[in-house]
Amino acid sequence: MVSRVCGTALTGIDGVCVEVEVRISSQLPRVDIVGLPEAAVRESAARVRAAISSIGEKFPDRRVTINLAPANLKKSGAGLDLPIAIGILAASGAIEAEAIEGRVFIAELALDGRLRPVRGALAQVIAARDKGCTAAFVAKENANESAVAPGIEVFGANDLEQVIVHLREAVMMPPRVPPDFADADIHADMHADMHADKSRLCLSEVKGQEGAKRALEVAAAGGHALLLSGPPGSGKTMLARRLPGLLPPMYIEEALEVTQIQGSTLQVNAERPLIRTRPFRSPHHTASSAGMLGGGSPAMPGEVTLAHRGVLFLDELPEFDRRTLESLREVLEGRKVRLARAGFSCVFPAHFQLIAAANPCPCGWYQSGVRDCRCDDNAIARYQQRVSGPLLDRIDLHVTVPAQPWSQLEGPSNGPTSAEVRERVLDARKRQNDRGVRCNAEIPDAKLEVLVAATPEANALLGRAVDRFKLSARAARHVLRSARTIADLAQMPKVEPASIAEALATRIESRTPAI
Repeated sequence: MVSRVCGTALTGIDGVCVEVEVRISSQLPRVDIVGLPEAAVRESAARVRAAISSIGEKFPDRRVTINLAPANLKKSGAGLDLPIAIGILAASGAIEAEAIEGRVFIAELALDGRLRPVRGALAQVIAARDKGCTAAFVAKENANESAVAPGIEVFGANDLEQVIVHLREAVMMPPRVPPDFADADIHADMHADMHADKSRLCLSEVKGQEGAKRALEVAAAGGHALLLSGPPGSGKTMLARRLPGLLPPMYIEEALEVTQIQGSTLQVNAERPLIRTRPFRSPHHTASSAGMLGGGSPAMPGEVTLAHRGVLFLDELPEFDRRTLESLREVLEGRKVRLARAGFSCVFPAHFQLIAAANPCPCGWYQSGVRDCRCDDNAIARYQQRVSGPLLDRIDLHVTVPAQPWSQLEGPSNGPTSAEVRERVLDARKRQNDRGVRCNAEIPDAKLEVLVAATPEANALLGRAVDRFKLSARAARHVLRSARTIADLAQMPKVEPASIAEALATRIESRTPAI
């Protein structure tokens, strides 16, 4: 007899449906698993045999052939244990074939029959739903995460016996109640979390640096990339780590994307499975290209994907490997990572906001006005050349963060709080949403002129700056997007010369000998 059961596997961050075919034939007892199984899948035969026997069911004493289709896809992970066990029981007649139709099974089996959670449960349940499955059986630890997926019933079981009893309709498990999420609910919950979390970093803790604070507000309001350059201890990292507190809440689809990505690499919080806060990733400068972009076997997302819909902070930017930095150029433009390796290819989303910090020279004090720089001209040139011009050209805002005098540091902070700045950011984002874009950094080139709505005087000022400072066409477009954000913060319907001038200041400032 042949049985067919729906299972899933994880490829990168996406789930893939796997049809588990089980055939029991009258030959010498043996279990064969075919269909490009990797080591963990091949070893499932021993786990499944022990689990079935431990709950009092009979494992077939004949030849068992298990085919995992499609056969050209490598299957990894232990999440196929449960569908293989159900397929064997169905092929032996212990479970009716009708009981498993339209249902997907995702879990690892312990030797005593307990169900263990797997990573990427949400992505796998979504893949099964898209293939037409109406119910999913998972480990109880994965139940809340899986229930986030709309349009499919989720049952969280403790062990294999509980699943079998449910399929035999002896004792039915109640489905896990899916959360009723809406954008307004997520926004309300995130605002409540922000106000309740007293440890959240606040912008008012940064003394001085009014220009850098303004740039941080513009970056948050428009989703722009930002480079902070200055001597050691001037507050670059302190400013960057306060950016997440200024960003608007995620939409429901963004929260689902982030939850799916984070769930593919680690176990999400079972009590609050939907991730509501934007990611903040800060990789060490020794990170490799594979660590930044993703890779490995099986393929795992890198830092740029883990920062999807959030912030990627690269501290000590020139200290990163040159090839690692250059690999970000296409990612910043395309908002995705395409990995092509021997035997597989996949696409990872990488829609993040880049924040970088750098010193102007190896000793850090070049043109600081505080200490004398100990670096010679060649050392300074070599240090600055570690970050290529094309990469810098893709960063919207370039801001110098100067060292602050003691009189500024010992006095009280008079700047706005993160909550006050966030309200202005939310108001600016609402104006951008009304124009049909989520943030000004995402304005497509084809609609740039219409959506920016710059006055003739503003365009004339930009044209003179492009000719005088030899700005590239890409830099000019970034200036227009930044100016649109500045105008939104000022509640101006059109981009005036003052907005262009402020946006140009960041590009012109970056053309000084410092980075």
